[in-house]
Amino acid sequence: MIRAPLTFFALAAALTGCTVVPPSDGQAQAAAPAAPEPAPAPTPTSQALPAGVFTLSGEMTQGGWLRGNAPVGTTSLTLNGDPVSVDADGQFLAAFDRDSGPIATLVATRSDGSKVTKPLQISPRDWRIEHINAARRTGGPSEAFMKRRMPELEAINASRDKVTGAQGWREDFIWPVKGRVSGLFGSQRIYRGEPGSYHSGIDIAPGAGTPYVAPADGVVVLAVDDFSLEGKLLIIDHGMGLNSAFLHSQQLFVKEGDHVKQGQRLGLVGSSGRATGPHLHWSLKWNDARLDPLLFTGPTGN
Repeated sequence: MIRAPLTFFALAAALTGCTVVPPSDGQAQAAAPAAPEPAPAPTPTSQALPAGVFTLSGEMTQGGWLRGNAPVGTTSLTLNGDPVSVDADGQFLAAFDRDSGPIATLVATRSDGSKVTKPLQISPRDWRIEHINAARRTGGPSEAFMKRRMPELEAINASRDKVTGAQGWREDFIWPVKGRVSGLFGSQRIYRGEPGSYHSGIDIAPGAGTPYVAPADGVVVLAVDDFSLEGKLLIIDHGMGLNSAFLHSQQLFVKEGDHVKQGQRLGLVGSSGRATGPHLHWSLKWNDARLDPLLFTGPTGN
């Protein structure tokens, strides 16, 4: 996977308590908070599918996802021109970034050379936007900080590139811990018309020392004790390019290379790294797309 070079905004995450993502030009929306309702649909099966037909289920909205079966005989699959992995049984996972446009297109190439095209309507979301009557902070992180931070970012990116063969992407995800949701995915501040970075995951605040568990099966691809922003950081690969990151833990119970099962205890909620109080920051990525965990679990975390 080829990654874009790190920008100033990616580096400016050093100034925040939780991981954030730089805004796309013109993407800021003045709107009320969204309350996603639908829970994940069951994974489709591959039995008796007609030739040339996709079967799809999921949340086709910004920050959402889909699982499906590719048409019979598919040898390669793309979403908006980017390759999508297809498992041996024809099933696949795809997802849509927080700032995804209104149309996405799946194209399957079959063994006979024919192509099957499936346009998808991606619904917009109303993000929680806060307007601040103050100028956005100028400047950036210090040279000394960046000397420490750059190797951390490289380790995070390298961990997310690992292919483990995990199968958790097929499962209906569960909440890693139940508690008050203190931060929503996609929320953003606008400083006198200038958009700041948006929140890249959800924050759950059940109290310090509360155990949290794996939302789905996976393989631990990163487990570190002392990153500058994330503190104790855990990243789990669920397969097919999908991974979870858990930030600010008080303690980790697993190590890199461990295979974990859905519901297995992973660590304790804490406030390590740059955090204003004890909480679990949980973020999901599919390749380079940032996803809303609420669209994997349903909205009830209490």
